[in-house]
Amino acid sequence: MVVERVGSFDEIADEFAARVAKVVWCNLATVDARGRPRSRVVHPVWVGRQGWLGVRRGTPKTRQVDANPHVSLAYVSDLAKPFYVESTASWVEDPSERQRYFETARSLPPPLGFDPAPIFGAPDDPGFGLLAFTPWRIQLDDMPTRKVVWLAAAERSGA
Repeated sequence: MVVERVGSFDEIADEFAARVAKVVWCNLATVDARGRPRSRVVHPVWVGRQGWLGVRRGTPKTRQVDANPHVSLAYVSDLAKPFYVESTASWVEDPSERQRYFETARSLPPPLGFDPAPIFGAPDDPGFGLLAFTPWRIQLDDMPTRKVVWLAAAERSGA
């Protein structure tokens, strides 16, 4: 398998967006209090390389992110074209960004887009949490011949 490393997210941006739009749902892995991986299926919203995930506060997932913000997202619907996003998750408290998530989710065509209100209420609902995903590594596979890997600038020296 050929591994192609790209230096700019722009080099994979169109393919990444197309794959996200096709697959929509992914597996999110976090780490529990005992250091064990935990995974569940989630529906992030992406704009470029910025991802958001609406969550209910106080769940095991949110406690795990509080303890360890490193998460892994695996998109696998086509076994020949899986892709992976390794990220740091952080809480978004800014009211305008929380509103932007609601507007962005509503503006995208289904099934990628959806109305978050039936699930989360409103952007200012105290039970609504918004996680932002900041990727440090994205891998797009084309099995069995090719793998394209993008690393954030801070990661390239230690790759």
